[in-house]
Amino acid sequence: QVQLVESGGGLVQAGGSLRLSCAASRSIFNINTMAWYRQAPGKQRELVALITSGGTTNYAESVKGRFTISRDNAVNTVYLQMNSLKPEDTAVYYCYSRDTGPSYWGQGTQVTVSS
Repeated sequence: QVQLVESGGGLVQAGGSLRLSCAASRSIFNINTMAWYRQAPGKQRELVALITSGGTTNYAESVKGRFTISRDNAVNTVYLQMNSLKPEDTAVYYCYSRDTGPSYWGQGTQVTVSS
């Protein structure tokens, strides 16, 4: 079992930046997939960014070039650096972990981008 705790959300003006953190309760060194999803009110949860244990990344087209996912295995933390934020980025952002066995979700952190 692994617990994921997100932090770093808040209110920011369009064009601003935030960095989200996802702290895991145990080692993520061998966890293949760590990711960030987001869910806006009335919309389905969508994949924002993914990073593998080898450091390979993938991004949703809507955030490519603006967001950067990274992982620091030494401190069991995954980050999402969000730059040039837009109002349409407003959502609850969730950390996600998947390897062999069950998948895990964090509780979410709210990001609100004002115009």
